[in-house]
Amino acid sequence: MNERIRVSWDEYFMNIAREVATRSTCSRKHVGAVIVRDRTILSTGYNGSVRGLPHCDDAGHMMEDGHCVRTLHAEANAIIQAAKNGTRIDGAAIYVTASPCWSCFKTIANAGLQKIFFGEFYRDQRIFEMSSELGIALLDLSGAPPASTPPA
Repeated sequence: MNERIRVSWDEYFMNIAREVATRSTCSRKHVGAVIVRDRTILSTGYNGSVRGLPHCDDAGHMMEDGHCVRTLHAEANAIIQAAKNGTRIDGAAIYVTASPCWSCFKTIANAGLQKIFFGEFYRDQRIFEMSSELGIALLDLSGAPPASTPPA
């Protein structure tokens, strides 16, 4: 008998975020985001160029301080898509394949999202202290053992 193991809701939504990331148009980092409330997907986003402008994959990267700035990040795109479609996301959770950068963290906080699930740590330590201060749950789904301090 072939026994199927049903994934948890967190794994399910993170798996969808990973699939959303396959739409990314910047080869430097493929990131996907899914905004969820009550086990229902409200919005998705991936890192990609401004609507109507060329993608990194087509026109090359636009580099500043070692980072490509041609694209909007997945979290911002998911929040923008929700706003564009009139979808209320206040109090919802976001699943992101990589932890938010500082700018995206601030956007998430101001959008009223209450939980951030991430699949890998990505470069900005400030989110750990600020999420605690703001009462935003920041949950690591990478499967890495918990550390006493945030990743370096």
